[in-house]
Amino acid sequence: MLERLTNAALFQLGWFACVVGGDSLWLLVPLAALVIHLLWISRWADEGRLILSVVLLGTTVDSTLRWLGVFDFADVAPLIPLWLMLLWALLATTLRHCLAWSAHPWWLASALGAIGGPLSYYAGSQLAGVQFPYGQWVTLIGIGALWAMLFPTLHFMAQRLASDTHR
Repeated sequence: MLERLTNAALFQLGWFACVVGGDSLWLLVPLAALVIHLLWISRWADEGRLILSVVLLGTTVDSTLRWLGVFDFADVAPLIPLWLMLLWALLATTLRHCLAWSAHPWWLASALGAIGGPLSYYAGSQLAGVQFPYGQWVTLIGIGALWAMLFPTLHFMAQRLASDTHR
């Protein structure tokens, strides 16, 4: 129980530092959260592949949305900002811990993704100044549909990569 609460607190602390601090020294906070997670809650050997896989998938998804004009960041770059990549790493640390309850049945993850995804992007856009050029409601509904598919996929990855490490 303490492990899951600590994992949730580390995620929230890292999330807030990322969206408020952007690509600044505030990124040391989510990096510290990742280190604490890997030292106290889990280990790199157990979750390293999952973290890297989620960061790659998340960076691809959000960079594609950026390229399609769904998100408008202040900087001009082909990929999403580093702070958003770190958010994906932090999310990966929750899949086997504080959010493990949402993995089964799969529709629970889908429902959580459909609701939590848009809420997180909305809050992040307000704090980080990210714009939604297609309009707020259209974008959030689209993100909800995307996350209804994406979150069960992330749980599948967490399960699949866990079974790969224990063979």
